[in-house]
Amino acid sequence: MMSFFRKLDWTLLLTALFIAGISLLTLYSLSSNGGADYFFRQAIYMVLGIGVMFFMATLDYRHVAKYSTAIYFVTLGALLLVLLFGVTVRGTAGWLSLGIFQIQPVELAKVSLILFLASFISQKKSELGEWTRVIASLVLSAALIFLVLEQPDLGSSLVLMSIWGGMILASGLRFRQLLVLGLLTFSLIGGSWFVLDDYQKARIHTFIDPESDPQGSGYNVIQAIVAVGSGGVTGKGIGHGSQSQLNFLPEKHTDFIFAVVTEELGLVGALLLLGLYGVLMYRVKRIGELASDNFGYLVAVGIFIMLFVQVAINIGMNVGLLPVTGIPAPLLSYGGSSLLSLFVSLGLLQSVYKRKKGAEDLRMSLETSFID
Repeated sequence: MMSFFRKLDWTLLLTALFIAGISLLTLYSLSSNGGADYFFRQAIYMVLGIGVMFFMATLDYRHVAKYSTAIYFVTLGALLLVLLFGVTVRGTAGWLSLGIFQIQPVELAKVSLILFLASFISQKKSELGEWTRVIASLVLSAALIFLVLEQPDLGSSLVLMSIWGGMILASGLRFRQLLVLGLLTFSLIGGSWFVLDDYQKARIHTFIDPESDPQGSGYNVIQAIVAVGSGGVTGKGIGHGSQSQLNFLPEKHTDFIFAVVTEELGLVGALLLLGLYGVLMYRVKRIGELASDNFGYLVAVGIFIMLFVQVAINIGMNVGLLPVTGIPAPLLSYGGSSLLSLFVSLGLLQSVYKRKKGAEDLRMSLETSFID
């Protein structure tokens, strides 16, 4: 048992727990003012998540690769069930009701896609040509992305697309392939305007000019910016944020929890949180570099992209730099499905780290490369 704990990446673990701790502190602040008991529920999910993380760390991640295809199709089925029987919240049918619990399959789909692409790319790299590998992986990823767009959940679909694009780039492509993919991406972004729903177009208009509809679509962004700015350097103190505690700030426990942190803990708290995210992503990157095989490397790449995109989008929309897309801040926003999927990801990373390439393996690899 002691050897198991000694082999863990404690920097990764403690950083993640610190961010989750800030989340609990913020949710306690929101819950203590007569609101829903977000703190208690998130604490339960956090305990479950830590247990799941340790369980995943005990597994050999290379064995998980054998079940990646099955996991992919189970996820595909879950997303189909969401469209047929899903619970609609704020216009998005993204939740499945399981008695007293509700799960959001799209959060699990992010991890599922990472595992599937890591296995597919690492296994097919020598069997398929570059274009065949790119097109096949795109089609398989697009099946998940399409079902998420049908909910509709534009933010999560952007995360899934980013995961595919980043992992494909990390697998090694020539300049010609990169150029074609870049042109295709810009074409899709330009053409996507014509398939967006009216409320999604309104969010983009609001992003460009929040003051154009201050009591309607621009309200959320304006209140978040006010909350961020009112915190000053040291903040107003836990439980004393006027925007959050007086309910001016909407979705304060999920989409705009970063604004609550900044209002109550100030610039100091915001920089601390950003620093923790930086350390977390650095450790994910480092684990990828130490991975003993291509599958472990690609898993780390996928998780890095997932974390980076979600942090960038969430904080960007909190400070008015990006449109509001409903993306949670990793380990910070309230939500059981998001928290559990992130702890599953951390467990996979711990499994990769425990089986990292040792100094002797590195020496032999370098000697082999030199001889070759």
